[in-house]
Amino acid sequence: MTRNYKQEYVTQKERGEHENRMERQKARRKLDAKGVTRQGKDVAHVKALSKGGSNADGVRLESPEKNRSFKRTSSGAMK
Repeated sequence: MTRNYKQEYVTQKERGEHENRMERQKARRKLDAKGVTRQGKDVAHVKALSKGGSNADGVRLESPEKNRSFKRTSSGAMK
């Protein structure tokens, strides 16, 4: 069975994932425009997007190991 990418995109927009992806892209492009070398690093939001953060809250460069792992609650949500 083939994937329905159009439907996946619609579902992503309904969940609010699209807006978060756009925020991440804007943050990366802003650093690229400033001439920051981000090779091997992640652009991390000071306040996580899943917690209501945005680019206005600030971004920083972090190692992928630090940016992609967070302390979790027993239900798996971020602390």
